[in-house]
Amino acid sequence: MIKPLLLRVPPITAHSDESLAEYIAEEMGIPKSEITGIRRIRQSIDARSREVMIQVQVEVFINEPFQQFKIQNSKFKNVSAANPVIIVGSGPAGIFAAFKLIEFGLKPIILERGKEVSERRRDIAALTKQRIVNPESNYCFGEGGAGTFSDGKLYTRSTKRGDIERILHLFVAHGAEERILYEAHPHIGTNKLPKITTAMRKTITEHGGEFHFNSKVSELIVENNICKGVKLSSGETVNAKAVLLATGHSARDIFFMLHRQNILIEAKPFALGVRIEHPQQLIDSIQYKCTLRGEYLPPASYSLVHQSQGKGVFSFCMCPGGIIAPAMTNPGEIVVNGWSPSRRNNPYANSGMVVSVEAHPLPLPLGGEKSPTPTLPIREGDSNTSPPQWGGFKRGLDEALSLLHFQQAVEQRAFVVGGGNLQAPAQRVTDFIAGKTSSTLPGNSYFIGTTSVNLRDVLPPDISRSLREGLIAFGKKMKGYVTEEGIMVATESRTSSPVRIPRDKETLQHPQVKGLYPCGEGAGYAGGIVSAAMDGERCADMIGSACLKP
Repeated sequence: MIKPLLLRVPPITAHSDESLAEYIAEEMGIPKSEITGIRRIRQSIDARSREVMIQVQVEVFINEPFQQFKIQNSKFKNVSAANPVIIVGSGPAGIFAAFKLIEFGLKPIILERGKEVSERRRDIAALTKQRIVNPESNYCFGEGGAGTFSDGKLYTRSTKRGDIERILHLFVAHGAEERILYEAHPHIGTNKLPKITTAMRKTITEHGGEFHFNSKVSELIVENNICKGVKLSSGETVNAKAVLLATGHSARDIFFMLHRQNILIEAKPFALGVRIEHPQQLIDSIQYKCTLRGEYLPPASYSLVHQSQGKGVFSFCMCPGGIIAPAMTNPGEIVVNGWSPSRRNNPYANSGMVVSVEAHPLPLPLGGEKSPTPTLPIREGDSNTSPPQWGGFKRGLDEALSLLHFQQAVEQRAFVVGGGNLQAPAQRVTDFIAGKTSSTLPGNSYFIGTTSVNLRDVLPPDISRSLREGLIAFGKKMKGYVTEEGIMVATESRTSSPVRIPRDKETLQHPQVKGLYPCGEGAGYAGGIVSAAMDGERCADMIGSACLKP
C-alpha cells in the first residue's frame, strides 16, 4: 500500500530518506524492510519553538514496488517550418513562452540583446574585477535574463496565474534537483542556473525554435495598429504573426522606444532602498534560537514588513549564505542585487531592504534617454562633481517615465557619492539609524568594494525616514538585527519595473496595438522567475489561440 503521512521531525531525521524510513517504521510498528520507498510531497522548516523541527508530507510505500517520481516533460513538436512568433528577451518569461508556443506548433524566434551564458560570464567577470560595465551584457542582460545570475529562487505567491508544478517540472527536466518539487521555498543556485538555461535553449532549438544573440530591438514595426515585427539596431527587420515583449525590468531603452512610437505606457509603483547584510551565523542564531546552526539545518532566512508613514518597508529577495552583486546596466550608476549558490555556504546573509515608491509626481532629473551614458541629475547651481540636493528639479518629463527617471537619478547619485569608481556607498546599520557616517565598515561580500558615506546623502528623505523607522521595528522583532555588524549597501533599486506596459485583460494584447503582447517583469506583470515564467506561458496561450483561429 501507499500511505500518506504528515510528520514533524528533528532535522537529523529529515536529512535523509534512510533516517526518515527508520523513524516511520518505529512509529508505525513495522519492520523497516517493509518500507520500499519514500516520496516527499512537501517539506518546510518550523522554527517557532526553541527546538527547530522539519515538517514533512510524504507518501510511504509499504510492501509495494517503489515508483520514482515521474518528471512531466511535454512532448514538443518540430516547428522549424511553422509560423514564427517573435519573443524579445530570453529571460524566464521568454523561455517558457517559447516552450508553450512549440506545443502549439508555432516557431519561437527569441531575440536577445545580450550574449549566451558562456560569453556573458566573461563580461560579468570584467564588471567585478576590472569595473567595466557592458550595457548589453551584465547581471541583467544576456541569456536567461537577470534570473541566470541572480540566485534562482522559485517561490511565488502567484498561485492563481498558472501551473507552478509545470514550471518546476520543466526546470527538473533540464537539470534542476528534484528537491525543488517539494521544498516550501525552492531554490536552484546561481552556480547551477547557467547549465539549466543552456539546456533549455538546446531543447527549444532542437525542436525548431531560434535564438539570436546580440540582437537588440530598436523599433516595432506597426501597420494599421497591428504589430508585424521588429527592427534591430543592426538595421535588420524580423517579421512575425505576433511579438511578445519579455525584456525584463531593466530594459529602459524599450520603454523609451515605446514612448517615441506613441505606444501607451504607464508609470508603475516600485520599491527603493538598500541591500542589507549580516553575518549568516548571526541570522542563524536569531532565527533558530541557538548558538550554532548545526549541519542538518539550512542557513536561516527571514521575511520582514512594516508600515511607515503610509509606505511599505520590507525585505526583498533574501539570500542566505549569499553575495551582494553589482547589477548596474550602464556606466555612471550603482545598483546592487543579491544571490546565493546552491549550497548557500557563504559567510554572509543579505537581503533587499526597500521602501515602496508610489506613482505620483516626484522630483525629476534632467537627462535620461538622449544620453548614451545617463547624465547626473543636475539642477541649477549644482556642479558635475558634487551630488545635487533633493527637490527643486525641473519638471516636464512625461508622467509615464517619471518613476523611471527618479529611479535612474538615485542610481546615478549613488555613483557620485560612492566616489565614481563603482564602489558602493555603504553604512553600518546602527550608524544609519543614528544619522552619522561610519568611521569603519564591517567585512562584506561586495567584491568591488564599499565607501563609507551617510546614506541619507544617497536616498531621498522620505525613503530614508521610512527605512530608519522600519529598521528600528525590525530590531525589536528580531533581537540582534540592528547591530554594528550589519551593513547597508546602496542602491537596491531594480526590485520591479517602474513602468507598466498596459494590456487587455481578455486577450493580453496591448490595447492600442494588436499582435503586441507585453509580458513578465518588464511589462509589470510578474515579480520573480516562476511568476515571469507563468506569465510567459499565459501570453503564449493567447498567441497560440489567436494564431490558430481560422
